[in-house]
Amino acid sequence: METSLRYGGESTALKIHAKEKFPLDSNTLFQVHGELNTRIGAPSYLSAMIRRFYPDLSASLGVGLQYDRQEKIQYVMRGKKAFAVSENGLVNFHIKGQCNADKEFRQTKSRGAAELTWSIFDFRKGQDVRLKAGYEIFDKVPYFQVRENNWTFNADINGKWNVRYDL
Repeated sequence: METSLRYGGESTALKIHAKEKFPLDSNTLFQVHGELNTRIGAPSYLSAMIRRFYPDLSASLGVGLQYDRQEKIQYVMRGKKAFAVSENGLVNFHIKGQCNADKEFRQTKSRGAAELTWSIFDFRKGQDVRLKAGYEIFDKVPYFQVRENNWTFNADINGKWNVRYDL
């Protein structure tokens, strides 16, 4: 199980996030994850999704359900495609999108992004770093991410930020 502690500038609570992946076949898995808000002592997010990977295309698709405290139960469909920019595969361009729908299958929220990532292995001895710059298409917001081994820092141009520590 993957577990992390998360905190963001908009929140007044530390959140505990857990994710588990159950293989269904070599390219398909059932993924469940949730988030516990420590301020209110209750889940703030739960999700169950079937994800299919297409290694020959460097792509993935997922469909499932999610619950959050604001929007309640929603259907989710998402996809992601990677394009190698460098020959060694350390610099990549990603496009990704997600569409959420309510119980009546009315679209409630869409997200899409284009990202450029650069992975630097052994930046220092035993330290891997990943830099990401992206643009959220629907909200028209540029953002960036710095990841170092277990630590991740995300921020966007509007001042929204969060930090994550993977346990």
